[in-house]
Amino acid sequence: MHPFLADPRKLLVYELAWLVAGVGFATLLRLNDQADWVGALCFTLPLALVWSFDVLSAYYVCRSQPYRQRRWPVTLSLFGGASLLSGLVFLGAGETLNYIGGDIVRGQAFVTMPSAAWVMYFLGGSALYLLSLLAHDVLIAFETVQEAARREAESRVLARDAELQMLRTQINPHFLFNSLNSISALTGFDPAAAREMTVDLAQFFRRTLALAERERITLGEEVTLSEHFLAIEKRRFGKKLNAELRISPEAAQCLLPPMTLQPMLENAIKHGIRQVDGGGTIEVDALVRDGWLHIAVVNPVARDDTPASGHGVGLKNIRERLAVLYGQRARIAWQRSDTRFTIEINLPVDKETGA
Repeated sequence: MHPFLADPRKLLVYELAWLVAGVGFATLLRLNDQADWVGALCFTLPLALVWSFDVLSAYYVCRSQPYRQRRWPVTLSLFGGASLLSGLVFLGAGETLNYIGGDIVRGQAFVTMPSAAWVMYFLGGSALYLLSLLAHDVLIAFETVQEAARREAESRVLARDAELQMLRTQINPHFLFNSLNSISALTGFDPAAAREMTVDLAQFFRRTLALAERERITLGEEVTLSEHFLAIEKRRFGKKLNAELRISPEAAQCLLPPMTLQPMLENAIKHGIRQVDGGGTIEVDALVRDGWLHIAVVNPVARDDTPASGHGVGLKNIRERLAVLYGQRARIAWQRSDTRFTIEINLPVDKETGA
């Protein structure tokens, strides 16, 4: 459907513009003494309305000849023939109006048009339709570009969603595998604790199901999930595992992908606390500064422990998800010293509406 016909507001503006043009044509006829004001307006305003819809048909003529498939002799013949036919329609409508005015309405023609004027009238109508064809060609080219851009954007969104879904499927199995290893370790010396940990694990997954399906959650929600995770792991490590979470109120309202902080804590336990004699404390700091959400996780490491390549699936997964969602606007980095391992994430601040 023609864009103007599909949008009532655009159609109204378009018709008003034609009526203004009709008034201008009536003024020209009056200044040339070809009609009085009543006759000129009765002649030009109906013509303007008829002609406004006639020239819209140029849209469909152009659509019938896609630019890249055109055979120019055929296209030029079609455009020329449509313009001449439209000129005849314009001429016929004008003469019919004059006949109605002369024989039915008021006993005299609305306008006085000599033969030469009717010829110019016909040629003007044909030329106007040809201009409409050229204008609609430009409009269709613009629509084609917009449609291609829209499809490209949809393809990018579908590709991003597919990649995110693939990355999400890596999170829960990876976490479940490590949690089951923890339960397995407990069964040998503390079956009761293993049973309690199994219940805690089931409750944890029940809480995460709804949040994990969302693209982003607040850091506060993520911290709550992470606290449940730490409670589960503390059943295994006991006093060897401590955590200090320092989350500013403003940072807690910021949005981030779900299961971002938990894999960082899991990495800190697996590659840090577990390897250190006597364990240690995982420190988590989150604050907002200069329009950025800054998250840092620091954990102790054993001096003689060999760093793992890439430092685990969890961190790689976080980096890839942030790259998909934020592109170059998100940064994640980690570094290791003799006694500490630090992960830092910087995200643009974004909050829920009304937060």
